[in-house]
Amino acid sequence: MDSSLQFVDSHCHINFEPLSERVGELLALAQENSVDYFLCVSVNLEDYPQVLALARSHDNIFASVGVHPNEREGQDPTVEELVALATDPLVVAIGETGLDYFRSEGDLDWQRQRFTRHIEAARCVAKPLIIHSRDAAADTLKIMVQERASEVTGVMHCFAEDWEVAKAALDLGFYISFSGIVTFKSAGILREVARKVPADRMLIETDAPYLAPVPHRGKINEPAYVYHVAECLAEVRNTCVEEIGEQTTDNFFNLFPLAIPLKAQTC
Repeated sequence: MDSSLQFVDSHCHINFEPLSERVGELLALAQENSVDYFLCVSVNLEDYPQVLALARSHDNIFASVGVHPNEREGQDPTVEELVALATDPLVVAIGETGLDYFRSEGDLDWQRQRFTRHIEAARCVAKPLIIHSRDAAADTLKIMVQERASEVTGVMHCFAEDWEVAKAALDLGFYISFSGIVTFKSAGILREVARKVPADRMLIETDAPYLAPVPHRGKINEPAYVYHVAECLAEVRNTCVEEIGEQTTDNFFNLFPLAIPLKAQTC
């Protein structure tokens, strides 16, 4: 792998099994593929200490705090509880949060209320949001507007919608993150979005251990595979993978200013 390449896995869950059992190996394999930085994203408060521990143990792993919209069994935090946890300097973002109507049924007002609290907490601590939205684009955007999510901005993680939704999120100041989904044969509409997104507003991610990209589709995903997402974007955007790596790395550190590059940490 070209030593001049550099990538960031802007959304992964390396505290999840089975990845948590081989963190050292995962990081070494990622480095071999020029993946140097990782944002380990919280999905519940019960496992949040594991996320924070990874960030404390590795200077190139950053943490978020939040509760996924499908989490029902654990603690449902108040704004004040989220704010208290988010004041840790290793926490660079709030989330993942948002709406998911695909996996949940019935009255989902509890999801909308949780999402609203996360946005309020993000505004209180002035940290960007990591937003999950599945089969809920209209309500997600509506709440983002109503709750002034544009004041902190953030990222639409694992984006899988059309250009109309992407444009609405971009207009609110949000970034669009592409996962292994963009490499799937069925992702023609998403690749059209990838062609149109401004270069300074795109990120790449794995969402590991889920959604492994082609040529690893169906396997357990890991941060090293984010390289294949970058390759796909380079092809779609008619550029080189080096440009995708450089641009998305710059974008990551612009969106998450509390995520400090290693070279800056040693200065």
